[in-house]
Amino acid sequence: MLVGTSSPPPRTIEELLGPELAARLDRLDLLSRKILSGKLPGERRSKRRGRSVEFDDFRNYVPGDDLRHIDWNIFARLDRLFVKLFREEEDLALHLVIDCSASMDVGTPNKMIFAHRLAMALGYVGLVNHNRVAVTTFGAHGAGVAALTPIRGRTNIQRLARFLLGSLSERNRDAGDPKATFREAMRIVGGARSSRGVMVVISDFLIPGGCDDGLLYLGAGALSGTLDCYCLQVLSPGELDPTREQGRGLVGDLRLTDVETGKAAEVTVTPATIARYKQALKAAIDELKRDCRSRGLAHFVVPTDTAIDQLILGSLRRGGLLR
Repeated sequence: MLVGTSSPPPRTIEELLGPELAARLDRLDLLSRKILSGKLPGERRSKRRGRSVEFDDFRNYVPGDDLRHIDWNIFARLDRLFVKLFREEEDLALHLVIDCSASMDVGTPNKMIFAHRLAMALGYVGLVNHNRVAVTTFGAHGAGVAALTPIRGRTNIQRLARFLLGSLSERNRDAGDPKATFREAMRIVGGARSSRGVMVVISDFLIPGGCDDGLLYLGAGALSGTLDCYCLQVLSPGELDPTREQGRGLVGDLRLTDVETGKAAEVTVTPATIARYKQALKAAIDELKRDCRSRGLAHFVVPTDTAIDQLILGSLRRGGLLR
């Protein structure tokens, strides 16, 4: 990371999600780009065939099918047996996954705080629409994760806020090996029962050695049709354009220390150095985008100076996450 900051975290739900933003979010609902298989009666369509009132399709009769599902009107016209298929209406689950590693606790505006505010806003949309909402954080304590088990309904908004505020209060983060930590976290969330539905992973994805191993676990769910996953790559304006940090000392001969690995490097920051950095960052973002696309995952780059309401009502709504 280029420049670290220590911003005071929100301490109340009002600081995490203001009433004006909450009022605007009340008009939204979650939307999946896919027909997903859920597990509880609800309002979302599932691939699972059932006996609800919503007709879906026909298929040829095979011995053993329930005779009550045969369409006898078609049989009378065509002298062939067809079975009626229906869709079960099921709920949509939202699983929010937040990277809490040391690399996220930098930037102006701070990436960690931005990620938690975004998670609170998305979780709010899910809860007010009576969807199941689960939250998992990783990177704060070695390779382990912390989880808020699935909750539902407006009455749990405060519970969601308490979990996120508690996560933000843990500022001493020790992720160990960033690549191994990410891979293990994605293995855990990718295999969790609460991961069936829509998953939003909020991270900077700036992991030495790449994210490919971890994305495999998300891709397995996406390609099987049980998971609709969005990877939101949160970057600070200074990371996207280091010239914005020159006024804060990012200029000349410097010794830079990686906040996660502790490794240091002597560098001379010049226009040529910044140009090479931008080129390397673009290559890393493009590679992540390709890896996500090949696994059926959506990818968005999100600068932390983006207003939460503009992000949700604009890019994420157009991207199919909300309606």
